[in-house]
This record gives sequence, structure tokens and C-alpha cells, in this order.
Amino acid sequence: MSLAIVHSRAKLGVQAPAVTVEVHLANGMPSLTLVGLPETAVRESKDRVRSALQNARLEFPGLKRITINLAPADLPKEGGRFDLAIALGLLSASGQIPADVLDQCECLGELALSGELRPVQGVLPAALACRDQGRTLLLPRANAMEAALVRGLHIVAADHLLELCEHLRGERTLEPVSPNPAPELPRYHADLDEVQGQAQAKRALIVAASGGHNLLLFGPPGTGKTLLASRLPGILPQLVEGEALEVAAIQSVCGQGPLQTWPTRPFRAPHHGASAAALVGGGSQPRPGEISQAHRGVLFLDELPEFDRKVLEMLREPMESGEIHIARAREQLSFPARFQLIAAMNPCPCGYQGDPSGRCRCSAEQVERYRGKLSGPLLDRIDLHVAMHNEAFSLANKEPGKPNSAEAAAQVAAARQQQQQRQGRLNAHLDLAGLRDHCPLKDEDARWMERAIEQLGLSHRASHRALKVARTLADLDNQTAIGRAHLAEALQYRQLDRRPS
Repeated sequence: MSLAIVHSRAKLGVQAPAVTVEVHLANGMPSLTLVGLPETAVRESKDRVRSALQNARLEFPGLKRITINLAPADLPKEGGRFDLAIALGLLSASGQIPADVLDQCECLGELALSGELRPVQGVLPAALACRDQGRTLLLPRANAMEAALVRGLHIVAADHLLELCEHLRGERTLEPVSPNPAPELPRYHADLDEVQGQAQAKRALIVAASGGHNLLLFGPPGTGKTLLASRLPGILPQLVEGEALEVAAIQSVCGQGPLQTWPTRPFRAPHHGASAAALVGGGSQPRPGEISQAHRGVLFLDELPEFDRKVLEMLREPMESGEIHIARAREQLSFPARFQLIAAMNPCPCGYQGDPSGRCRCSAEQVERYRGKLSGPLLDRIDLHVAMHNEAFSLANKEPGKPNSAEAAAQVAAARQQQQQRQGRLNAHLDLAGLRDHCPLKDEDARWMERAIEQLGLSHRASHRALKVARTLADLDNQTAIGRAHLAEALQYRQLDRRPS
């Protein structure tokens, strides 16, 4: 009778819960039992492991009664990531590798029938957990560069099960993978100077980028709403290492290659037909949705009223809290969702309200019904509402627009640096205590702001968000105090809080 214990990591959302693989060999009727709430791919691992051991010329203890337990028993296990841990547990229990070499190791990897190690998804969250607990990570070589994004982690990678066994027995040495971060990739973003005119909308885009504010652009078709929104990533600062690891961990869980975009901010633009599960996450086996994949980056929703209203209403809580909670009968998960929302919409059903051609024939009731697809609580959470209009255009004008992305990025970086030094967070993320501490007003300015809020009929939430925008405007002007001009400009960006004319 013998017992071997090997540690692995389960992919569950953007977390990597610890799983203990217990392999028990006993005398009796030869059999192999796998328990611990495994799904189909995990149950099939016993056949992959059997063939892998035999083809690698290792002994499979087929004449024993084998029990493999994946603990904790109430945690669902999925995928082929437990193959390597099960194989090493069998080899340890049968005495083919030393019993103590796996005590401080975590094992991840799928086995081919030949014994070759195949890559798996969700390696980065497991690597972060291993680093925090000071454990060694054993994994396929194809996953090594992804795990190497985590500094201070001891990684042993191999192409074949036999190589790893020889290393664990001391017969050969696999050099540890150097935990160096991936090289920074060049930024390929369209430049802001390609947008002709639209000075107010450009100004609003810079304000939104500087303070992390949500932005809604509305205007007739062809005014450049989508064009302008796509320029936002080019003026945002790149992620610092800790933020980049958060983003890469989500991409790893979702099966995307984090090395391909490191360390740029994500830009997600789902179609307006996206379901609630696709946008906010969920499903029978909950996975991060578009808002989590836009974490630390931009979520662009084009044709905003065309989204299902119930789907849009699900954005309200994560826009405030920066995370999304998924509750199921057997489990509850929290996904990060600190995204910046940029949305675009037409001003009316036909799209041409305010166009100089006068082609719009929509009545006030039709316009109000169309805009009514967006609830007041959702609009309250969008800091800037900016109208865009068709402007005079000349094909002979080959001069680039002003400012360009480099100039705008410099303004954004300077404003963000002021916010981090003053309060340790962006203005859009200030709470009520932060508003009191960092957004004080002169008495006469406070009274003026109160009268303006009352006349415009703004809610308390909309008023607080206008004050945050005013704080960002002051930062862009390099002013320590918020002035009357900053308050007036911030209120001008609340255009959809008013009834349509």
C-alpha cells in the first residue's frame, strides 16, 4: 500500500485554486478510480496517462487497485491540466521517482499519448499563486514564456514526461526558465491627428483619458464617433507591470496569448448583439466577459441603444465597483472589471437630428423614446456626453489635425501623474471622502454650482461625476484649485441629462 500527493492548480475564472492530487495504490482487484468532481476531459485523463507512461517506457501500476482523488471534492475540475500531476503521482506512489521531490512543486500540463507535454490555458494565474507561496512550477515548455512574465518564480519546463522524470530523479538537469518579462511591443495605434476638426470631441477624449472618465459620443452618422473612440488607446499610458499581469492573467484564462499584447491596454468592442453572459461574464461554467477582458483598458460600445436594455443595465454595478460578481448554485466568483466605457450613438432613430441638411423628420416623442432606451441610472454613470456634428470638409486639406496622439498622450500622462501623487487614484475613482478632500470649492463657486445643478435637474450621482470632471479639467490646466470655468465646462458635458428639443 502506498500513497502519493501531488499539487496542481484548477482554472476557475481568473483565480487558480489549489488542488491536491492524491494517488493511492493498494492490493486487490486491479482497477482505476478517479474521484473529486471531474468533468469529461478530466475523467479521460486516466487513459491518456496510461498510454503516456507506457509509451515513455515507464511502468504503469496496472496490477494494483488505484484510487486518484482530486481534492477539494466540491470544486469542479475541468480540462487536461491535471494529466501531469496524475502521472507524477502514479510514478511517485510506485517508487519510480523519489517521494519527496514533489513536496514544494505545482504541476500543470496535458499529456499526449506519446508522453509529450502539451500546453494548457490559465497558466499565468497559477504562476502568480505559485510565486506568492514560494513553490516551484512544473509545466510544458510551450507555456514557459507565459509563466516567465512573473518575476521571482522558479520554473522547470520540459517537452516530454521522460525528461521531467529524469530531472526529478537527478539523472539530468533541466535549466530553470529565466523569469524575464516579455519585451515591450511597439504601439500600433491610429493617430489622433487623422481626425479632422471636432475640437470639442477631441478635448472631451483627452479629458476622459486624463481622469479615467466614461464618455458618450452622439451625433449623425459619419461625424467620426467610432473614428475618434478608436484613437483613445493611443493616448493612454502603457500598463505598469502589476497591472499588465492582471490583464495578462485574464487573457490567459480566456485562451488568448498575453505575450502578443504585452503590456498594452486592452480595447474591446463587442457587437451590439452580444448577450449578457458574453458582455458581463457567466455561463454554465462562468468565464470572464467583455467587461473583464477590458479590465485596465477600454470597452467601446458602438450603437449603444441597439444593445438589449437588460444587458446594458448589468453594466451599472461594475461601472461603480470595478468588479463583477457571478453567483451560481455551487460557486460564486468575482471577476475584475475596472474598465473605461466609451460609447457612441445616433441622436435620434433616423440618425440625422441636428444635421444641416434638415433630413430628420423624427418627432420629439420619437427622439425621447429612442433615448429612453438608455436608463437614467446608466447615463448618470457616464461622465461626459458630447455631441458631434458634421463639419465642413475639404479633400484638398492635407494638413494633419491638432493635437496628435503624442501631444495628447503627454497631457494625459501629466494629469494622471498629478492625480496619483495627490490621491493615489484617478479622479473617476474618487469616493465621497475623496471628493471632500480633493475637490473643494470656494463658497461662491459652490453656490453657483448648486444653482446650476438644480436648474439642470442633475441627480446627486451626476453632480458628483461633474465635480470629478472639473477636478480633471483643473489638473489639465495644472491648477491646484477648481475654478468656475472648470465647473462650467464640466456641466456642458452633461448634455443628455436634458430633455431633447
